[in-house]
Amino acid sequence: MTHELIPTLRPLLAAEASAEALGSGADPGDLEQAVWLRLLERLEVAGPPADPALWLRGAVRSEARRTRHTSRREAAYASEPADDADRGPEQRALTADRHRTLHDAVRRLPGRCPRIMAALLSPEDLTYREIAGALGMSQGSLGPERSRCLGCLRRMLTAEVAAPAPWGMER
Repeated sequence: MTHELIPTLRPLLAAEASAEALGSGADPGDLEQAVWLRLLERLEVAGPPADPALWLRGAVRSEARRTRHTSRREAAYASEPADDADRGPEQRALTADRHRTLHDAVRRLPGRCPRIMAALLSPEDLTYREIAGALGMSQGSLGPERSRCLGCLRRMLTAEVAAPAPWGMER
């Protein structure tokens, strides 16, 4: 049933996502990807919906609503974070060293991760939509990619930097 369901729903999903994207300001590809994910999760847990077309229309509307809600809540910072002017030279040197360590590790990440992380760390404070456009990927896949890259970066830095043992004791 699953093998027949996906090709059957593909044109309907593309049309519904395009129509809803206009009103929600979302990328149609992102809506499609989110709905496919929801469908696959549903198939695994509860099997195919009784009326796949009706379910698909509802899922697209729901994802569009979620996107609208999320985009309304996103806002640029009202002011810049505190700068280094109020800190002493020792603190600025430690901060610079941490930034160098982080950026060196980011450059050594595999695949698209260096470009993704560099865009996320950019002082320009780019939105997900801007980053996804610059990297030629859908906005919906940027979050999962970011999570994988952060996990890889975390493992890399943990191996390089001595992590304190419980109760703050060095190993």
